[in-house]
Amino acid sequence: MFPDPKMIKANGLDMAVYEQGSGAPVILLHGFPELAFSWRHQLPALAAAGYRAIAPDQRGYGRTSVPPNVTDYCMSELIADVHGLLDALDLDTATFVGHDWGAFVLWNMAMLAPERIEKLVILNIPHYPRPPVDPIGIMRERLGNNFYIVNFQDSDEADRVFGADPRHFIDRMMRKNVITREQFDKLPPEYQIISLLRTTLADEASGDALLSEAELDYYASAFSKSGFTGPINWYRNWTSNWERLEGVDQRIDIPTLFIGAVDDVVIGLQHIEGMKPLVDDLTVHMLDGCGHWTQQERPDDVNRLTVDWLVERR
Repeated sequence: MFPDPKMIKANGLDMAVYEQGSGAPVILLHGFPELAFSWRHQLPALAAAGYRAIAPDQRGYGRTSVPPNVTDYCMSELIADVHGLLDALDLDTATFVGHDWGAFVLWNMAMLAPERIEKLVILNIPHYPRPPVDPIGIMRERLGNNFYIVNFQDSDEADRVFGADPRHFIDRMMRKNVITREQFDKLPPEYQIISLLRTTLADEASGDALLSEAELDYYASAFSKSGFTGPINWYRNWTSNWERLEGVDQRIDIPTLFIGAVDDVVIGLQHIEGMKPLVDDLTVHMLDGCGHWTQQERPDDVNRLTVDWLVERR
C-alpha cells in the first residue's frame, strides 16, 4: 500500500523517509495529525513526472523519533530537522511542498534560512505577518479557551482523549464535505470556534469519510505507537516561535505556488489576500468545494497544479 521507509539520522533523530523516483528533489512535509503517508497520492505522481519525491515522517510522528520535551518541538528544531534531512540525503537544496504545519515550517524556513529552498509549494496555510503581540493571547481573547490551539496550551486532555482511540480520532478529523464556507459564515460565533475535543467526542461524525478502511488502519496503527503528545507539542511552542521572529524580515522572494481550499474554514480568505504583498513571486490557485485535507481530498488537482507549475519553473 505504501513503500517501506529508509531510516536516516537527521538532527539527532531516527527519521523515517519515503522516496519514489529520481531527478530533481521535491521534499514534502506533512501537517497535524498526518504522516508521510498523507502524500501517498503525490509521491508516485511526482516520480512519474521525473522528480525524486521524498516525504519524511516528521519529528514526533510515525516511525520517526518522539523526543520527550515540549521545547524539543520548537521551530528552530523543526527547521534543523529539514536541514539534517537534506544533509543525510547529500542535497544542498530542494523544492519543498508543505501542508498545514509543514507549511508553517516552510514559511519560517523561508524567512530564517532561505538558502536551501529552490521553490515552494504551499497547501492551505498562507504566510501570516508576525503580529505585534503574543498570538496565543489574541486567540484566547477572541476565540476562548475551547479553541483547539488554546486548549493545547492549557492541559494534556487532548493528548489523552485522542490517544485513547486513535482510529476514532483520525476518522472524526479526516473527513470531507463537512461544511461549506458559506454555511460556516452563517453560524453563530460560538459555533465557529473549532474545538477538536468537541469534534472527537460528538455523538455523530460530520461530512463524509475521507479515508478507506485500510488507510484509516494505517493512520491508527502509526498513532497507536507514537501517541499524540509529540505532535501536539508543536502547538505548545507557538509563543516561543513568535518570539523568535522578532525583527525578522517577513518578505519572501522564493518562487511560490499556493494552493488554497475555499472550504477550509480554519483559514480566513482575507489572510490569503494579506499574504500577497509579502511574497514577491507568488502564484495562487483556489480549489472550490475542498476542505482542509487538500492533497488527500483533491489529489489529482493538487498533482496537476504542482507538476505543471514545477515544469513551467524548471
